[in-house]
Amino acid sequence: MSRWSPCKRKDAIRKLKRLGYVGPSSGGNHEYLEYEGHKLTLFSNSEYSVNQLRLLLREVGVQLNTKIDLDIWSNL
Repeated sequence: MSRWSPCKRKDAIRKLKRLGYVGPSSGGNHEYLEYEGHKLTLFSNSEYSVNQLRLLLREVGVQLNTKIDLDIWSNL
């Protein structure tokens, strides 16, 4: 069984765009992606740790009304 692993920022953005997000756009101190009026704030570091990635995907799950698990994330 696969395990969560750190992810490069550009790879995370590419995968989030496949889920329907648009952007990134700048605003304030961070960039963000948009999905049907919802804004998803992106961390500014070049690589996301497992904890950051899971936090980001938890918020994506709320916005998309679905759970993004490891299998879904790996197949994007």
